Amino acid sequence: MKKRIEVVGAILMRGEAVFAARRGPGMTLEGYWEFPGGKINPGETPQSALAREMREELNCEVEVGEFVTTTEHEYDFGIVVLSTYKCTIKGTEPELSEHAEICWVPVSELGGLSWAPADVPAVEIIQGDQCA
Repeated sequence: MKKRIEVVGAILMRGEAVFAARRGPGMTLEGYWEFPGGKINPGETPQSALAREMREELNCEVEVGEFVTTTEHEYDFGIVVLSTYKCTIKGTEPELSEHAEICWVPVSELGGLSWAPADVPAVEIIQGDQCA
């Protein structure tokens, strides 16, 4: 049985643009785009894990807001259970450190990026929200 890996991702929006991060060399799923975040440690809530991961990965503070979705995707290394939340940046902008690239992407262009499979359902929800 494959290991289940509980992770969280931050959906940061600025007007009609969404923040995206591309996984860097040597990272699992190298080259794929994702919503930044990471693993939930024992004893952490998803929200506290997400705030911690944003500080560690992007040197920024966020306010974790509305839950968006939870998806599961089976990779060769395990089953990723990804919960995404809408977040608001508090203070300084995210800084590139662990990822190969970070950028703000217009919602209309999200489909042009190669998203990590676990992130795709959240991308589709965001695109649907913008059409409503």
